[in-house]
Amino acid sequence: MSRKKKKKQKPIQQEKLLEGRLEVTRSGLGYVVIPEKAGDVLVRNGDFNTAMHGDLVRVKVTKANDISGRKEGKVVEVLERKQVEFSGIIEKSRHFAFFIPGKGKQIPDFYIPKESLNGAKDHDHVIVKLVQWHKKDRNPVGEVLTVLSGHDQHALAMQEIIIENGFALQFPDKVLKETVPLKNTFSKKETRQRRDFRECLTFTIDPVDAKDFDDAISIQEIGKGQYEIGVHIADVSHYVQPQTALDAEAYVRATSVYLPDRVYPMLPEKISNELCSLRPHEDKYTFSVLFRTGNKGSLEPIWMGKTIIHSDHRFTYEEVQQIIDTKKGLYKSEILFLKKLTQKIRADRFKKGAINFSSEEIRFVLDAQARPVEVVVKESGEAHQLIEELMLLANRAVASFVAAKKVDGQEIPFPYRVHDAPDEQKLLPFIAFAKKFGHAFDISSPERLAKSYNKMLATIKGKPEQHVLEQLGIRTMAKAAYTVENIGHYGLGFQHYCHFTSPIRRYPDILAHRILYSLLMKKPIADKEMDEKCRHCSERERAALEAERAANKYKQVEFMLEYLGEIFDGVISGVASFGIFVETIAHKCEGLIPMSNLLEYDDFKIVPKDFCLVGLRTGITLQMGEPIKIRVAAANLVKRQLDYEWLPEANIPFIGKQDRKRKSKKNNEKKQGGNS
Repeated sequence: MSRKKKKKQKPIQQEKLLEGRLEVTRSGLGYVVIPEKAGDVLVRNGDFNTAMHGDLVRVKVTKANDISGRKEGKVVEVLERKQVEFSGIIEKSRHFAFFIPGKGKQIPDFYIPKESLNGAKDHDHVIVKLVQWHKKDRNPVGEVLTVLSGHDQHALAMQEIIIENGFALQFPDKVLKETVPLKNTFSKKETRQRRDFRECLTFTIDPVDAKDFDDAISIQEIGKGQYEIGVHIADVSHYVQPQTALDAEAYVRATSVYLPDRVYPMLPEKISNELCSLRPHEDKYTFSVLFRTGNKGSLEPIWMGKTIIHSDHRFTYEEVQQIIDTKKGLYKSEILFLKKLTQKIRADRFKKGAINFSSEEIRFVLDAQARPVEVVVKESGEAHQLIEELMLLANRAVASFVAAKKVDGQEIPFPYRVHDAPDEQKLLPFIAFAKKFGHAFDISSPERLAKSYNKMLATIKGKPEQHVLEQLGIRTMAKAAYTVENIGHYGLGFQHYCHFTSPIRRYPDILAHRILYSLLMKKPIADKEMDEKCRHCSERERAALEAERAANKYKQVEFMLEYLGEIFDGVISGVASFGIFVETIAHKCEGLIPMSNLLEYDDFKIVPKDFCLVGLRTGITLQMGEPIKIRVAAANLVKRQLDYEWLPEANIPFIGKQDRKRKSKKNNEKKQGGNS
């Protein structure tokens, strides 16, 4: 009896309350991911206690294994919902309805009262908001927000992706009401408090389809061979004030989300595309960093503050690249000077330890119905690099200025953009893999490691393995994030760095603007909640990236629907126990060759450290980065999934079904013999 009592008491003695994010697997099991390496906590389906995938929860540890470190527990409280809006189908009865979620991880059906249907009919596709879910209730209660049009399958898919990742489709009425009185007018008092750059040559350089221009460049000669260059950023903080519904909504979203055929902005269109967008031939309020050219082709920051500008011209990247290539066009001397200057700064940055990660990105050419008709690789030429280097300099200058300030001997809480050095456990397998392609790495110092990375990236340009090595190299790196702990940015080689240059689409930039201005005005802000705000912005950034990846995958599947049964050259982009991932060289569209297809040729086992599958009978190796021929077998838009078939070379022996049956029979006979 005493022993039984001890067994019952042991879990109680180990009870702990921990906070983390609930991640629900396809099987229905949940894991509460605890930060700071405290170890994940397994939560079984019946112990979620109204929590859903992605929610921030408090979990009680009920069992713990001292040897393995495994923990099991129950959710006791939901602290923050990742998602409160869901898409799915209405099933209506006479007095009430149920909402059946279309996608999600173990999301229950919602009870919808009759008065909360808002005009939705039986089998309508709708957006529903979670209103309440008491612990004793089996189902959550919801209300219909929007009835979606079923005529546009593609728009519906994009909306579902946004909702799945916890972003709202529309702005609340109270937010939109706050934008109504905001006007693009300039008071004499406000203008006098700003440095006036309206007479200085100023222009923007952006993508051809951009509408929110949040940065502009000015240039003027201030002496023989000396220039003053201004980086002017939209003064969003002038319009988006703390303690307003507009600011609260911007914080909740924390970022704009860019999908192939649409943008879900962080700020209402009146602000993002009108008041704050630095459109040509309009006066605009800006927050600026001024630089002066040095003797050795450097740019030194000399002033920061609020300004007013007047953009003389709106360039696209393509237009500026043409001026660089032909040495002809509007403001050619200024553009060619900036190109030469920024290329020198870029080269110096890489010499000092920055890593030249510029992985290939794809862009879809869409028809009038937003269907993809072509996939093109985005080019990052000298026009892109001109803007990139100037923005990096401005971000670095602001972070360095703030880092040097103290209030009562304490550092100012600030949203630094940090990037830690690579973890050695992730780095070594990558180095071993890169060696198979002839690339050697020197890890004796961070600078030499960066030099090795850059050498590899330059060598693989244009080769089939380029994308795989770039992506795998990026995966070995720590993820960049926002934090008050200024550990520097390893990838850029900067001791101090932040995001300051895109406040229209990133909330941390608005925070940076406010803190910088408070320091310039000698009224420093010491926000005690800054660390939590950084965590939230980092999480929302990751969610936006997931949404963008899902949307790109949807468009890839949609594009490849036109090529069912056709054969393409590809590169193995991933290996798993259930098959291999292959990316087509022509279109960069990734699909899965399932193990069921591979078994037609051999039985394969995975060798994780070598990133490959090895045939047990033939010794065939299917390795990441190797070329492969595939046929497009299936394209599933609902699952956003492409299935490919392997087309091996003629000299690889085929193992048919009969051969595999005979082999299986021999293995069974061996096992039975061993058992006897």
